[in-house]
Amino acid sequence: MKFFKGLAGQTMIYGLGTIVPRLLNYLLLTPFYTRIFSEEQYGSVSELYAYSSLLLVLLIHGMETTYFRYSVNKDEEQSTYNHAVFSTSVFATLFLAFALIFKNGIAHVIEYENNVNYIVCFAFIIFFDVITSIPFARMRNQNRALKFSIIKLINVSVNILLNIFFFVICKDSENETLASFYNPDINIGYAFISNMVASTVTFLLVLPEYRSFRFDISPKKYLMMLNYTWPLIVIGIAGVINDVSDKIFIKYLSSNDLNALEQVGIYSGNYKLAVLMTIFIQMFNYAAEPFFFKKSVSTDAKESYRVVMDYFVIFCLLIFLMVTMYIDVFKYFIGSKFHVGLAIVPVILLANMFLGIYYNLSVWYKINNKTYCGAVISLIGVAITLILNILLIPKIGYLGSAIATIACYFVMVVVSYFWGRKVYPVGYNVGKILAYIVLAVIFLYIRKLFIFNNIITSLSVSTLFMLFYIGILYYFERKKIKKLLCM
Repeated sequence: MKFFKGLAGQTMIYGLGTIVPRLLNYLLLTPFYTRIFSEEQYGSVSELYAYSSLLLVLLIHGMETTYFRYSVNKDEEQSTYNHAVFSTSVFATLFLAFALIFKNGIAHVIEYENNVNYIVCFAFIIFFDVITSIPFARMRNQNRALKFSIIKLINVSVNILLNIFFFVICKDSENETLASFYNPDINIGYAFISNMVASTVTFLLVLPEYRSFRFDISPKKYLMMLNYTWPLIVIGIAGVINDVSDKIFIKYLSSNDLNALEQVGIYSGNYKLAVLMTIFIQMFNYAAEPFFFKKSVSTDAKESYRVVMDYFVIFCLLIFLMVTMYIDVFKYFIGSKFHVGLAIVPVILLANMFLGIYYNLSVWYKINNKTYCGAVISLIGVAITLILNILLIPKIGYLGSAIATIACYFVMVVVSYFWGRKVYPVGYNVGKILAYIVLAVIFLYIRKLFIFNNIITSLSVSTLFMLFYIGILYYFERKKIKKLLCM
């Protein structure tokens, strides 16, 4: 319980750096973009960020987790940090040079010949994100969550303020000086310029972390770290394919009678409504990964992992029900022209929950140096993603991508659980967890049977369903909750 309470505290602090910025994006940028951009333009934004996600995984190449793994021994922490920073910096610099030299060719391949500057912006965004990744990992490892969070908050604040400056203040300004900052031909490019400036500011704030870096590189240790990290690269690439390839598939596999980028935009806009689940999982993962490695040497490690899983699932299900029960409110965070895709929201929420469960389960192969097992599981997920997207998108459009996403993550959870039982059995409360999940889905299904024209009545009924579900959870978990609160 002490471990869980400490983890919860760290999760809340990391929430300042993840949930607040993401909420600001959610509450400001998503409604903003889905109103000033067309579905097609928003589709382009989503597509380009999908490509950047894949590149980030390749260039960081699992060094964050590798750093956590080899920093368990405090005597090795500085050396591990040196090697991780060196590796990511080399990869990032080579990438930046390649992207700037071949920007025209890259733009041609991804069909953005008329917007080569987009490539330049993303090259610098990715470069700065990669070289700051290990310093941020060190902050997490050293429990400097507050500094981590403040820098992340500054990043998103700069991004949002610049978006407002370009698209609101300058775009329609009658002041010639302000109007000169906005070129209609650049259009959505200002969203990327804002991000690039924010990433540059973040790098400058993180720069002091490099003072402790020493160019003391041991080929033997570096090869050892690469041997641990290469399966993490596979896992990362597979994770990105599972997470963002749907936007790319929709563009190229949608029915010919549909505007492909418009479909990408509708899908991406509604995907954003699952952001609360994504935020919780991300801030939990920031706190949990270093905690899990440190806890692995304790005698009660397995019990701690089991308890964490229980409460993780409970919080995820509460988020799932909150968003879906109050979808009549949440839908207004995206433009009305995107509401046609609301049916995918419950599916994406559950899919992200299964991804979070998988992150919890992955502890067995990370602490036992069996990262290749994670690579195998991730490749299974990729196969499911690719096959189902190819089969379903031409028939049912972006709904097929949503189904592929939840199928992928569910299968990964099942495979990881049964494989982990043979290597590092934890004894998760599988029956109880499944019961909570099924009950939440049933509650949502029953609630959808009642249709009300009055929004107040609709929200009131949803609140009753939520309270009833919370009451059931409290009844079965009351002893643990009381014990936790009394500590």
